[in-house]
Amino acid sequence: MDPQTRRKSGLNLPAGMNETSLRLDSIAKQNPSVSSSTAFRVASVSSPRMISSLSSPSKTSVCSDRFIPCRSASRLNTFGLLDKPPAAGSPVKEGGGNETYARLLKCELFGSDFGSFSSSPAGSSGLGSPNMLRFKTDHSGGPDSPYSPSILRQDSGSSNEGSTPTKPPRKVPKTPHKVLDAPSLQDDFYLNVVDWSSQNVLAVGLGTCVYLWSASNSKVTKLCDLGPNDSVCSVQWTKEGSYISVGTHFGQVQVWDGTQCKRVRTMGGHQTRTGVLAWNSRILASGSRDRNILQHDLRVPGDFVSKLVGHKSEVCGLKWSHDDRQLASGGNDNQLLVWNQQSQQPILKLTEHTAAVKAITWSPHQSGLLASGGGTADRCIRFWNTTTGHQLNHIDTGSQVCNLAWSKNVNELVSTHGYSQNQIMVWKYPSLSKVATLTGHSLRVLYLAMSPDGQTIVTGAGDETLRFWNVFPSMKTPAPVKDTGLWSLGRTHIR
Repeated sequence: MDPQTRRKSGLNLPAGMNETSLRLDSIAKQNPSVSSSTAFRVASVSSPRMISSLSSPSKTSVCSDRFIPCRSASRLNTFGLLDKPPAAGSPVKEGGGNETYARLLKCELFGSDFGSFSSSPAGSSGLGSPNMLRFKTDHSGGPDSPYSPSILRQDSGSSNEGSTPTKPPRKVPKTPHKVLDAPSLQDDFYLNVVDWSSQNVLAVGLGTCVYLWSASNSKVTKLCDLGPNDSVCSVQWTKEGSYISVGTHFGQVQVWDGTQCKRVRTMGGHQTRTGVLAWNSRILASGSRDRNILQHDLRVPGDFVSKLVGHKSEVCGLKWSHDDRQLASGGNDNQLLVWNQQSQQPILKLTEHTAAVKAITWSPHQSGLLASGGGTADRCIRFWNTTTGHQLNHIDTGSQVCNLAWSKNVNELVSTHGYSQNQIMVWKYPSLSKVATLTGHSLRVLYLAMSPDGQTIVTGAGDETLRFWNVFPSMKTPAPVKDTGLWSLGRTHIR
């Protein structure tokens, strides 16, 4: 057949084939003598799987343009998927019966369209329904349907009604519980003159004196007076809370009995002021403007047992890890150094900060996790893995970072800030999302200490006030600490 003839016939046949080569079963029924060598032939009408008609689908049909065979021989009765009345005495499944279970199973296997097949009128098998396993995009089986597949499968993106609701963020009081007047509290970034003991006693260096304030009864005791020519540059309690060390302007390190207000020991070695102190279980480390770190042991008669040299400017931050194995030090040379007990050389030199590093804290929840904060030109809190020396994360706080403290009750930390916002911020770790931002001090928040129960912090600033804030939950319950008579709002004098 030439191309022109094929166009007239309306059939697009390959070359070498004519219309007589294609014989449908309707032709076979009209002319039984057609040769068996016909190129294409449809199976006999007597086949039980035969579709009764191969006429073109209706132009108004919305079901499909595919050929879907009838499932009359699928024997769904064998699998118990057809609706049929339960046999007398048959057991009923708990929680809805056999019928509910069967409908859920059918919806899972065949989709929500299977309901139209299974709900066919009585007396008809329903196997010839045009809805049977048809190709159709149907979103009618939404979350409101009790038999929607989304109830059993979570791939539809709809929320599960049984899921736990989102926990509301913890509320932190925006105002301090207590305000103490602290006259002569120095406005010096490099000093550390506030510390809270494990026996619930706050030590504060004011000018030439150290005062002890008992948080249990608000009693104030004068520990010592260094005289008119000296001044207090740092204070630090031992872990047991019975002894306190005092760093002086002339470079001395004094150890006092906090209960008897009696000096136990005076140790030298520094050439100028001792601005930071840190105790572990038996060693006292002191950092000075002379750029050195000295390690003192009260069991040894000498002034110090070792000297750590590595900083190029004043040492202003010192913290022992919770297992006493590592000592982190920060200086005005923008360096963060990590030392261990076996070497007098730093095992890590971290130089990513671009300003003085005073704020240092170790995580009580993860070994080897260290946080540090930089001064005005840096403003960042950085997190370190001291095992590998890698920086894990960092965040720009927008202000000079003066202090850091990690909560022992929850995986959160608090930071205090100076220029330019003088704020106090609470952070979640590791998400670094803000829990709260507290304001109240009018000058840089240079000092920070935490109560022994881990719920309250005290902050000090050059505005000569000490403010007490409830920022962390208790160890046992996540509820915020309630105000008590002890923490009644008001201002008193610490001396």
